[in-house]
Amino acid sequence: MFKTRSQASKACTAGHVKLNGESVRASKPVRRGDHLEVQTRGGLRIVDVLLLSDRRGPASVARTLYEDHTPPPPPKEERNFAVRERGSGRPEKKDRRLLIRLRGR
Repeated sequence: MFKTRSQASKACTAGHVKLNGESVRASKPVRRGDHLEVQTRGGLRIVDVLLLSDRRGPASVARTLYEDHTPPPPPKEERNFAVRERGSGRPEKKDRRLLIRLRGR
């Protein structure tokens, strides 16, 4: 989920990590059976903790300690947004309304 402990700590401080439905601080202990929801740049990750390790290890071992319930990403055509060429200036009214419609606001 995170490459470093400092990244994980910052995510907790920002409120991007929920343990059993509640926002947590980085110092909150995790137990077997806990349900984690982590908001990352790649989207929402949902995992259930199966086991805990006594020491730090490689990511391949860490993947065996939790069960991933993350929904699959949407198909690629749903993720595409209208892209303006760089340096083409501010969007005009018609372009702005199109962007708002595409983003679903």
